Amino acid sequence: MTNVIDALKERGFIDALSSEDIRTLTQKPIKVYCGFDPTADSLHLGNLVAIMGLAWFQRFGHTPVAIMGGATGMIGDPSGKSAERQLLDAATIEHNLKGIQKNLEAILDFNHPTAKPLFLNNFDWFKEFSFIQFLRDVGKLFRLGPMLAKDSVRTRLQSEEGMSFTEFSYQILQGYDFLHLFQNHGVTIQLGGSDQWGNITAGTDLIRKVHNQSAYGVTFPLLTRSDGQKFGKSEKGAIWLAPEKLSVYEFYQYLVRVEDADVINLMRMLTFMEMDEIRRYEKQMQEVDYVPRTAQKRLAEEITRLVHGEEGLKTALRVTQGIAPGSDTKLDASVLESLAADMPSCQLALEQVMHKKIIDLLVDIGLQTSKSEARRLIRNGGVYINNQKIEDENDAIDSKLLIDNKLMLVAAGKKNKMLVRIGEDKN
Repeated sequence: MTNVIDALKERGFIDALSSEDIRTLTQKPIKVYCGFDPTADSLHLGNLVAIMGLAWFQRFGHTPVAIMGGATGMIGDPSGKSAERQLLDAATIEHNLKGIQKNLEAILDFNHPTAKPLFLNNFDWFKEFSFIQFLRDVGKLFRLGPMLAKDSVRTRLQSEEGMSFTEFSYQILQGYDFLHLFQNHGVTIQLGGSDQWGNITAGTDLIRKVHNQSAYGVTFPLLTRSDGQKFGKSEKGAIWLAPEKLSVYEFYQYLVRVEDADVINLMRMLTFMEMDEIRRYEKQMQEVDYVPRTAQKRLAEEITRLVHGEEGLKTALRVTQGIAPGSDTKLDASVLESLAADMPSCQLALEQVMHKKIIDLLVDIGLQTSKSEARRLIRNGGVYINNQKIEDENDAIDSKLLIDNKLMLVAAGKKNKMLVRIGEDKN
């Protein structure tokens, strides 16, 4: 397959094209951009689709241009939001931009012989405008009718909160981004989620008005689970791409636990796996002798390697094996200390642990929400300490359950584990 559009269509990656001419355009090397607003100091798993879009274009010889939203991040994109975003200060935005750039650097190919990624910050061109100059030179090119007709605007205008002029102006800023990149860097395609269609067409319309030339938009479907919920969230929050915000072990485990109904779509959207292999897994999952979670483990390995590298994957697999309930791995202090940085942990004083009932400990460290739930889990054989099953719901912690008198690995079911570090008595 020689065309990136064909490859992306086969993977279900394309939601809409602004023109079928895009396929012809991409027969030769072009530049394609996607914007990332710095709402946090890391992107999350849902954002990985956008990075993969850029990466696929790069694999076909096109230059990926990542726009850091230093300016637009100060405004806040209303698309898909029911309430206005909290405005961020300049120092927070600068910090967040550095984190996002690290996410992108992990996946895009900086050694590509002809299509090295280009990183730009839109604050660099917006800081040159005065308010009056921007209204005269850019604002006059936009008409209220089309702006008001955009889905993101219409939805918010009909809400109780309404929409501020600040947010309403966001599409002008993003539209001007595209014009600036078209004029100064030869960028002809903008890539974004389906909720960005209005902002993308604001840019293509602006380029046509100013230069009487065509620019194009490509949108991908937003990543959602089979139940319609946004993908990339867990009970504990977002599945961050930065290992400083979420351990590689937890990242890997989230992917191992995705539903069967979602795994094939995620292989298509978030990996470089060949479609023939993906179809084989899809077929295997329908067979009676299919071993549950086989496809999920393959998915988890691919995405973890992509985001965290080979060493990150090795760490995730090592921790998974070492702390599996009932595992034969001999747990001693050195093993647990080597795993500590890559899994959830907490610290308690010895007096908070010794002789405490295990059901109370499970609640105290947040692995269960109530004693009755903890008791039920023990009765069902779902509680392990140091990989050994707890059989009696009335058991209490004694020195035999402490490794080197300072560490204890507590598991509540297959999903939730906590390394408990024992400190000194408070007295």
